[in-house]
Order: sequence, then C-alpha cells, then structure tokens
Amino acid sequence: MDSDSTTNGDRSGQTGLGTEENPSEKRRGPVVLRRGQRDEATTTDQRLLDSRGPSDWVHTDPWRVLRIQAEFVEGFGSLAEVPKAVTVFGSARTPREHPEYAVGRRLGAELAGAGFAVITGGGPGTMEAANRGCQEAGGFSVGLGIELPFEQGLNPWVDLGVNFRYFFARKTMFVKYSQAFIGLPGGFGTLDELFEALTLVQTKKVTKFPVVLFGSDYWGGLYDWLRDSVHAGGKIGDKDLALLHVTDDIDDAVRVVNEAYQAWEDVH
Repeated sequence: MDSDSTTNGDRSGQTGLGTEENPSEKRRGPVVLRRGQRDEATTTDQRLLDSRGPSDWVHTDPWRVLRIQAEFVEGFGSLAEVPKAVTVFGSARTPREHPEYAVGRRLGAELAGAGFAVITGGGPGTMEAANRGCQEAGGFSVGLGIELPFEQGLNPWVDLGVNFRYFFARKTMFVKYSQAFIGLPGGFGTLDELFEALTLVQTKKVTKFPVVLFGSDYWGGLYDWLRDSVHAGGKIGDKDLALLHVTDDIDDAVRVVNEAYQAWEDVH
C-alpha cells in the first residue's frame, strides 16, 4: 500500500468513510491526515518538484525547521574547536568612554591571560569591550550575533563570529561552549541570558558552572530582592541563591572561574 493510500476505512467496512473509533486516514510521511484533512489535490513530491507558483513556502513553519537545523549545524561546526571559554554578557549601549567599557576591556584581557577564550553577543558596548580586551591580550575572541530589527553587526574585535536568526539557537551555543558566565551591567538581554543560565544550572540541564555578577552597585538590588523576597518566600532554596557570585573585583571574578574550571577538570 503506497503512502497516499486510504487505510482503516477498508478494514472498518465503510469503503473509505471509516468510523468514529477507526476513522479513514491518509499518510503524508510521518503525518496522519483524517476526516476533512484528507482532501489534498497534490502530493508532497509533486509540490516539491513543481517550480511554478508562489514562493510563500519559504516562510512556512516546516521550512523554518530546516533553517533552525542549519543554525545548529553551523554553530556546532564553527565552535567545536573553541578552547575553554567564558561568556561575558553586558549592555550594547555602553559608550566607549564609560568606566564600564574599561572594566569589560580589562576583564577580557584577564580572562585571556588565564587561558580562556571570551564569548559575547558580538555587538557594541560592553560586548565589544570584552572582545577587544581578549583580542588585544592575544586571546581567542568569539562573537555570537543575532538578527535584530536595527542593524548592529559584529564588532571589529571578534576573531570568530557566527550570526543567528533565532535567539534559542544562539543561547544553546552560549551554554554549550562556556565554562562560566560573567554578567556586566546590562539590560533585558543580559537579564534574559542570566536567568536562563541560572535555570539551566538549577535544574541540572547543564553541568554546574559559576554565574558571576560584576558590579555590586548595579546588581546589589537584584541580589537583595532574590534573597529577601524570592528566597525568603520559599520560591528558591539556599543552593539556588548560592549559584550567584557578586563581586567588584576582576581578579576575584577570574579566580571564581578558574576554581570552578579546575574542579570540573578534576572530576573529568
């Protein structure tokens, strides 16, 4: 019986009409079509091979699945040889003359000196600063860009850059190829990445690695709220709160990353 044959109907004795418990069906590969969904004027092969007609199909969900798959393949292939790395998050809006830019630049250099590649979102601001510090110190600087309504592009201090359409594919690369996360002051994007990382560590979806928040003046209020409201209200436990390390010292941030990586190496 070929893939477009009607099944179940003949077995039910209804000559293709089926019954309520055993309806007639048509199979389109792994997809099962029943009742009114069975009526198709063409086959999948026919639609594939016919080059005429509108091009709307390139915007359909099945076609997007292939794009998503391609992003994962490209990301895994491009980043597979990246050495041990730390992802640094931070605002794209930080001016180059701002003190936070200088902090990001020094942090990137110190991480490179400790033997870590630096991964950022590849944009301007704090991300650029971390990439720049790493690259200038002779480290390996990586940028994972994202398609946005406003054109941004990868900053010039990225050695290896990969651009993504989809945030979730990009987030997977941040997690998969990092041994630690460091959050410099940032906005919604930084908060999004921060809490996703914490959730993945909390639920043991990824091997535990440190999440460092740099800048107590900036992050202190958030940490206090997590401690005094979220933790005190029983929404997270002691171990969850302990996943965050707040510091104002670059050497301390690099120390936390180093110690966590050494502990990981010891058990692997």
